[in-house]
Amino acid sequence: MTYTSSARQPEPEPRPTVSRGPERPPGGQESSAANGAVNDSNVVPITAPHAARQGASRRADTSPPSPETSAKGKKSTPARKVQADALRILGCVRIATVRQMAQVIRKEDADGRSYVRRAMNKLAELGLAETNGKDGRHPIWNLTPAGHKALADGNELPARPKAGTGAKAVRAGFGPHGVAVTDMILAYGGRKHLTDWQVEVNHAIKETGLTFNTDAVPAWPTKTSEVRLFELDNGTMSQARLAREVWDYERYTGHRVWEGARGTIGTTYPFWQRHRYTRSQTFPRLHVVLAGKEEHLLDNRLQALAADVKGIAVAVWVNPLPQLQRGEPWYEIGVDDPDRRRQRYPEPPGR
Repeated sequence: MTYTSSARQPEPEPRPTVSRGPERPPGGQESSAANGAVNDSNVVPITAPHAARQGASRRADTSPPSPETSAKGKKSTPARKVQADALRILGCVRIATVRQMAQVIRKEDADGRSYVRRAMNKLAELGLAETNGKDGRHPIWNLTPAGHKALADGNELPARPKAGTGAKAVRAGFGPHGVAVTDMILAYGGRKHLTDWQVEVNHAIKETGLTFNTDAVPAWPTKTSEVRLFELDNGTMSQARLAREVWDYERYTGHRVWEGARGTIGTTYPFWQRHRYTRSQTFPRLHVVLAGKEEHLLDNRLQALAADVKGIAVAVWVNPLPQLQRGEPWYEIGVDDPDRRRQRYPEPPGR
């Protein structure tokens, strides 16, 4: 599959008035088809011109501390609960600042950073959390291997045996990307549903050598898919590479394999539907979130990405991070089309 790369920065055009908010996560894992239908209708086609907008509004024991009781069975103190919540957050998103953790732990109208800062210092003393870099002036926190083991021993999160601590990424200079991924998760309802998220989820097809990591995957079903896929571009890659990463999802969905233990049956099926998302009728929608630049430049990047992936046969929605944080709608730049994928990716050559 080829695509046209665009390095240009198109001039912003007037944006239509939109009255609906963004797609929101369903109330829980038992989301109904009706919930999915409402979410699916809440999108603005990218074909409608939109204007760049200047600025965005901001709104000694190494076991995991329990929010209810201490290790001795006594009622937990508020400090212990903050420590436990901070451990869970880092276990889910891997990398976070005190500001981000406070958004989850404290009430929505409270700051809470001083409480979280004290909790993190205590976790560092216990050897469960550490800092390896900064996002601006703010330390970036991650769990230590002991912190991961504490969560696993306490059955606090679903088993994720290959989950890393994030320390190497921060030390290598990729901390700002991880912080932006956490901001994306929080903006998309992660404050109340953090344990449903996984970060750096690998998708690979051994036979073709195709492999890539999805930045974040929440297990929030739509009416046709069991999860949703999230990619964050922090403004550090070229426009051509961003487009190529989006096209990788179509290449992944287009791969088909023969039926039978050794491919002996004369029919084929999509690899993803049999081996990855077995409870999905359609391939999960890809959400692309743009960050890392001024908002008018993000709007230009959105327009260029839409041109680069025009005609893609998977569902792709895109939104700049500041607009997602304000609750503005997504823009649709790709539509799921299994028939078109079947034409582009014919049957495998042999059995």
